[in-house]
Amino acid sequence: MLSIRPVRLLVLFLLVAMALFCPCCRAQAALLMEEPYGFFGAVNPTGHNAIYFERICAESPVRLRRCEPGELGAVIARYQGIDGYDWVAIPLLPYLYAVENPADVPDHVDRATVMRLRNRYRETHLQILGDHLVPGNFLHGGWTQLAGAAYERRIYAFRFATTPEQDDALIRELNAAPNRTRFNLLYRNCADFSREILNLYFPRSFRRSIFPDAGATTPKQITWKLERYARKHPQTRLTVFEIPQIPGYRRHSGSVKGIDEAFVTSAWAVPIVIANPYLAGGLFVDYLVRGRYHLVPRHPQVLGPDNLAELTMPRAPNQNAESASISAQSAPQTATPSVQDLPSASPDTPSSEQDDGDALPSPRPSGGANE
Repeated sequence: MLSIRPVRLLVLFLLVAMALFCPCCRAQAALLMEEPYGFFGAVNPTGHNAIYFERICAESPVRLRRCEPGELGAVIARYQGIDGYDWVAIPLLPYLYAVENPADVPDHVDRATVMRLRNRYRETHLQILGDHLVPGNFLHGGWTQLAGAAYERRIYAFRFATTPEQDDALIRELNAAPNRTRFNLLYRNCADFSREILNLYFPRSFRRSIFPDAGATTPKQITWKLERYARKHPQTRLTVFEIPQIPGYRRHSGSVKGIDEAFVTSAWAVPIVIANPYLAGGLFVDYLVRGRYHLVPRHPQVLGPDNLAELTMPRAPNQNAESASISAQSAPQTATPSVQDLPSASPDTPSSEQDDGDALPSPRPSGGANE
């Protein structure tokens, strides 16, 4: 007959094994860092942030629910120009390619093909957002930013682990809160929305930084802070993937930059030097000291329409190990407490004709990412 102590040890072992190997116990989410493109993306190369959740699906574009078996989850982000809504949720495959079947994703696209795919998806799934949605332009967002993001730009997915309790709490939080826009390019942009969501999963870990982004929140800054948090907390299981831009519709998107980096590494540095050499010197020093962190590993795994399910799989040992050891060369420091359960807290992107850079305007010459 087993004594009480061995029985307790056996029960503890079984509970640990269930937590480690039961696929329903942990899921995956991913912070999407999306490159800038077009004229506005050349002027403001900060890019865009969104967050993908494996376990959270879109009951409608503005209401969330738990995913059913076989569903790939949804991408949630703050947008401008969507009939007054603050955030919208779109299933992963349509968000990237404006189709619902991976076999329907073209290898090469032109403008007419992209608009045809987007219009078909809008007629089927986006009518709840209103009949008078504007497509957007290079200054203002529109409904076309909700479908076919991979036709516009390259996207990097920084995948991390979540729990059912955290995801359920986020569903309750976003469904209960007013979903009305108060978009502000400086202080309530897409990166601020990602910061608020990540703070629900990792409390008090994501804050604005005076340097190198002048107190604003940018996609590169938020992504770097997630990487730094993951280095200190391996249970986050951070893995980096690349989702390539589908060729043909636009020129290749540009690299994501912070504020100082955008000033210092562009032709805008010349008039700044002429107008105020002290300001230019300060920006340059801040860029050298704080603004040169690198986020993407040398050879991230590439995802396409046929293998997006990789985003839902736990990280294998040593997978993307390089991304976990990326140096944060002299980047701004913030406190990073351990992962906690989700507390009760309150919690813009381009069209087919719109150009990107929705986090904060940072001058950069119109080239490279320009269409």
